[in-house]
Amino acid sequence: MGLMDDAKDTAEATGKKVGEWVDDTKERVSDKVDEVKADADVKAAEAHKDAVDAKNEYKEDLRNS
Repeated sequence: MGLMDDAKDTAEATGKKVGEWVDDTKERVSDKVDEVKADADVKAAEAHKDAVDAKNEYKEDLRNS
């Protein structure tokens, strides 16, 4: 029975390690998704700011004409 217990312990340890690896990988993917979303939000905000700046500049030019 000692051999069976060792095999069982090894299988459990391997399963635990694989589970940890899967959890770590899921977390890394989630972090990357969050990073990409944040970058997209920044780009959208910058585009919105540029549009508002252009609109305001146009309106200012109209006032000065």
